[in-house]
Amino acid sequence: MERKNAWSGYKETELEQLKKVTEEYKSFLSNGKTERECAALAVRMARKSGYISLEEAQSSGQSLKAGDKVYAVHKKKLVVLYHIGKKSMEEGMNILGAHIDSPRLDLKQNPLYEDGEMALLETHYYGGIKKYQWAAIPLALHGVAVKKDGSVAELALGERPEDPVFGISDLLIHLSGEQMQKKAAVVVEGENLNIIVGSRPLAEQKEGDEKEKKEKIKNAVLELLEKQYGIGEEDFLSAELEAVPAGEARDFGLDRSMIMGYGQDDRICAFTSLLAQLEVLDPAYTAVCLLTDKEEVGSMGATGMQSRYFENVTAEVMHLTGDYSELKLRRCLQRSHMLSSDVSAAFDPNYASAFEKKNTAYLGKGMVFNKYTGSRGKSGSNDAGAEYLGALRKMMDAAGVCWQTAELGKVDQGGGGTIAYITANYGMDVIDSGVALLNMHSPFEVSSKADVYEAYKGYRAFLKAEWETSGWQDAGRPEEGKAR
Repeated sequence: MERKNAWSGYKETELEQLKKVTEEYKSFLSNGKTERECAALAVRMARKSGYISLEEAQSSGQSLKAGDKVYAVHKKKLVVLYHIGKKSMEEGMNILGAHIDSPRLDLKQNPLYEDGEMALLETHYYGGIKKYQWAAIPLALHGVAVKKDGSVAELALGERPEDPVFGISDLLIHLSGEQMQKKAAVVVEGENLNIIVGSRPLAEQKEGDEKEKKEKIKNAVLELLEKQYGIGEEDFLSAELEAVPAGEARDFGLDRSMIMGYGQDDRICAFTSLLAQLEVLDPAYTAVCLLTDKEEVGSMGATGMQSRYFENVTAEVMHLTGDYSELKLRRCLQRSHMLSSDVSAAFDPNYASAFEKKNTAYLGKGMVFNKYTGSRGKSGSNDAGAEYLGALRKMMDAAGVCWQTAELGKVDQGGGGTIAYITANYGMDVIDSGVALLNMHSPFEVSSKADVYEAYKGYRAFLKAEWETSGWQDAGRPEEGKAR
């Protein structure tokens, strides 16, 4: 079953729209390199599109009705947007769920030290990475440091042309005989992912100054941090500072058909989901865009999908519609339909042996549906139902969306996880869908502009879907559960 290349069907008007969407996406990618930055961008975009905060809606004293748009933010890292539909929320919602965290290097709580006439920062890597890929590339520092008085120092250093950049050294080839014999997993070890941030010692102090005379390079760095950013050494204890690849997202390829940039897993799905959410008009079912955190480390924590926040905030929204009860909330969640919007692996001819060609995704062939992810034996997989996938096939074809299906590599090669299995615990229909990437989890991932555009179209069609029955509670009646 050969799927067509999306580029082959575009007319001039669609190419113009594709360019508009992908240019916006590149800007989002360049300016949202942390989950906090992505959440802030999402809020700005939402407010520009007429959304108000849940707190504003609650304080107004007015009920939410069809057409109203609200958003909620949790700890500045998780955002949920609701566009109230014409049907009661008890009948379910159409949900797009993506994550806005990406693999990176986090600074340790006591990171700064001096050694070998250099000042360095110790890190702890976040998410699954090939550690050797992070050596000898330019890095930027993003994040916040919260001081004891509650004030916040923000940092985004290494992105502007006038900014310095940072980096992790690699052993020169002339001395790397032993290193080259190691397995790739330990060529660069986690404890050696130390970022060089300075080499100039503190200027000589005036006579009588009792300032620490040792570690002059470390102290020079501390002086700069204090002077320019208001960050003292103890402030690292209550900081969230992330090292990410420096530089903007760029066009990739002579034909400019692709995008190269950091964090496309999963901000490519977050952006297209958000854009679709902001543009949907008069949805029948309440349209929801859920941008969550911590997926790369198991969706744990207060801002991860395993927390109760989404359930709780949905209850708050239902309460504002004047139609809340615990039973109605349970029905709402069970009867909802969701696309767990996460990336898939694109076929790479340089590593063809890792893929099974008939069941893999290809750049340029549209958005990807992964019926199951997990690892060997479908372990940890959601494994979406055939009825749901059948309805989605009909929906996407009717909307003129280019789409494909895929598995994440050969059966015993690997696998991966998403948030799909977590929301499926409510009993709702969920399937993984997203965009295929080359170099997934590397500092610079590659996507097709056509796939970005097709995902946006697909998500927009999904949010407008009307279901003949909600929940498909009778699997023995295949005529039910079809999308109109």
